[in-house]
Amino acid sequence: MRTFGVEEELLLVDEHTGAPRAVAPQALAAAAGDDEPGRGHGEAAPEVAAEIHQEMLETQTRPLTSTGDLLADIVAGRERADQLVRPLGVRAAALAMSPLPVQPHPTEKERYGEMMRRYGATAHKTLVCGCHVHVGIASREEGVAVLDRIRTWLPVILALSANSPFADGADTGYASFRFLTWHQWQSAGPTEVFGSVEEYDRFERVLVDTGVILDYGMVYLDARLSHKQPTVEVRIADVCLDARDAVVLAAIIRALVDTAAEEWHVGVQPSDLPSAALRLAGWQAALTGTQGRLPHPQHGAGASIADALDALLAHIGAALEANGDLELVRDGLERIVAAGGGAGRQRAAFAVRGSLEDVVSAAVDATHELSRSGDDLSVL
Repeated sequence: MRTFGVEEELLLVDEHTGAPRAVAPQALAAAAGDDEPGRGHGEAAPEVAAEIHQEMLETQTRPLTSTGDLLADIVAGRERADQLVRPLGVRAAALAMSPLPVQPHPTEKERYGEMMRRYGATAHKTLVCGCHVHVGIASREEGVAVLDRIRTWLPVILALSANSPFADGADTGYASFRFLTWHQWQSAGPTEVFGSVEEYDRFERVLVDTGVILDYGMVYLDARLSHKQPTVEVRIADVCLDARDAVVLAAIIRALVDTAAEEWHVGVQPSDLPSAALRLAGWQAALTGTQGRLPHPQHGAGASIADALDALLAHIGAALEANGDLELVRDGLERIVAAGGGAGRQRAAFAVRGSLEDVVSAAVDATHELSRSGDDLSVL
């Protein structure tokens, strides 16, 4: 069974006002001085790291094979980030954008400083929180073959994760405004079929050689090969409000990787849908999330979200069953669609009193709901 892991970017918000607070440096300093944080079961503490702005922290799970263990790691990471900022009057929230207005504060790091100097408002104002899923691969050849065959399914992942309807004090009209904000970066988005490792490497090299981006770390594709680990990294998703939704996405993405690798081995060719059509699919997924129509991931024509999800389950059902994840994913999809995902839950919180502060408060509660439950997460 392939390993998988999740990186989550969490927004740091004032516990009283809900406004983002630039406290990541203090939190990380506290983490560095904490000798025995633990997970509560004698295991190593979750990884917590800085991001481009001081109003956010990134958490990282271990490489795992079990969805139950993955959920436990995600919840532990959220709780660890929260423990580090609570003494500062701040909470860690799984919000993909701040519902309230914010002026971000760049992290003091040479690379980030250069990005601020070069890229103006895109660097200074892009405070967004994503969910990155890593899935293990046997080789870079397999990894490129996987990228070629999962690219048409990524807008469905975005629709399921959509968790940023509010930004700068207003309802944006989108389910994932993070997606549009993030795609101000030059290299973000889908790609054409590569066909080989050589073509993938040439593509990355051409982008870096333009001098428009700093380095290979700024090849911000919706999915890419990791330069640090033997994994495919799917980067299209918003951070999920509900930790269980993040696990559902990870299980789906692992099954997509399994299915794509099998297709490659038996000679099934990837879809020839152009990247321009995938850009439209991503935009539509960002607009309506799970509550509207979406270009079909197999033929590109307009379809209902129900048709798209039925196609997804038919495509990866065997892999999900082999991994023991079929029931979890079916139940998770039903839950996500019924609530409208994070975007639907945020709008429901706003509808009660018309208060964005209530939206943030409800998001903080949802972020840490499972850590308060006392349940054994490894068996959920």
